[in-house]
Amino acid sequence: MKPTVFIQANERQYLGAKISAHSYKRNAREPESFDVRILHVRDFPRLQDPNQTILRGGKLRQWDPDDLQSFTPLRFYPPEAMHFEGVAVVTDPDVFALGDVGELFRRDLQGKAVWAVPRPGHNKRRDYIATSVMLLDCAKLRHWRFDDELDGLFGHKFDYVDWIELKREDPSTVGFLEPEWNDFDRLTPRTKLLHTTKRRTQPWKTGLPVDFTLRRSWPVDLLNRMLMHYRPHPDPNQEALVYSLLAELYDSGAVTKDELRAEMAANHIRHDSLELIDRYRGWDPQLALAA
Repeated sequence: MKPTVFIQANERQYLGAKISAHSYKRNAREPESFDVRILHVRDFPRLQDPNQTILRGGKLRQWDPDDLQSFTPLRFYPPEAMHFEGVAVVTDPDVFALGDVGELFRRDLQGKAVWAVPRPGHNKRRDYIATSVMLLDCAKLRHWRFDDELDGLFGHKFDYVDWIELKREDPSTVGFLEPEWNDFDRLTPRTKLLHTTKRRTQPWKTGLPVDFTLRRSWPVDLLNRMLMHYRPHPDPNQEALVYSLLAELYDSGAVTKDELRAEMAANHIRHDSLELIDRYRGWDPQLALAA
């Protein structure tokens, strides 16, 4: 099958996913050599049921279909979507390409089933693997059958943390990508895929009320979600990048003014987005980063 980039999304992050999808095609040397597909949680009814619980970090937690990151189980769906053939890249919706994803599709996989960026020390785990971007050899992942995985997740047969960090995989089947293929809130001339991973500073949400779960007790979490707001990203270039890409979608008609107004009304995107599209139209990351 044709190599495919799969981008996970939900309603809150769908516009981000559309910007992400555009970035992969825009910056590829051979954009017709691969497909891009957005995986929306609305198409997966089992992820829409709030009457479920999961084990997370050894504790039982209610599954929240409305959480900002309710899409994360979809990281394990692409091999099945590819009929367990060929190669795929799966990413979060807040990942934006500056480099050519075709370099990943052309990579020698050295017999590994999964490639991802290690992030030692994150979440106080020395062996943390960031599955927010993964390169997958789908033929080697026939055990990733999505319904079976969800049975295990919601049946408490394994811990979400172990699943999402690939602790259930044979370590010999996991290879490590260079950091620039999942650059966490760091935009440099070497960055291939920028991940605006700090949710509180996602550039298209500045000033909006926080809408993600803080993993605390529910009264504290609810209070924080009522009082907290998204902050400006500390790197203005990352705001410029996202809005320059959105400007291209807007100018091409792929995103309309009505769509943007609806997203602003739903607090999925900041309310000054039309002004920022005008401000950053034509912004060039190569020129900005070389300065």
